[in-house]
Amino acid sequence: MTIHIEDLKFQTIIGILDFERTTPQDVIINLTITYDYIDEFINYADVVFEIKNEMQKKQFYLLEEALAEISKTLQNKFSKIHTLNLKITKPSIMPDCKVSLSKIYKFNS
Repeated sequence: MTIHIEDLKFQTIIGILDFERTTPQDVIINLTITYDYIDEFINYADVVFEIKNEMQKKQFYLLEEALAEISKTLQNKFSKIHTLNLKITKPSIMPDCKVSLSKIYKFNS
């Protein structure tokens, strides 16, 4: 099975610049999860909740840190995950482009 969550948009504190530490900004999350469906499914609403909760609770300085922590959280909560392709976008940080960081994680489920 493959779960696709596309354009999950919410506001959070993320970044190293002074104004980023005080003013929430939009982030957009895109991800793909692969897992084996055998009598149990991964609830995509739970995945969305975990991502938003992690980002808003931890208020990361770096996108790299956010990617690593979200992947750990999802792996711990959903042990059936084989691969996670995760992308975080900051759509408003630069006036002429969107900035994103992504990584593919492979887990031994």
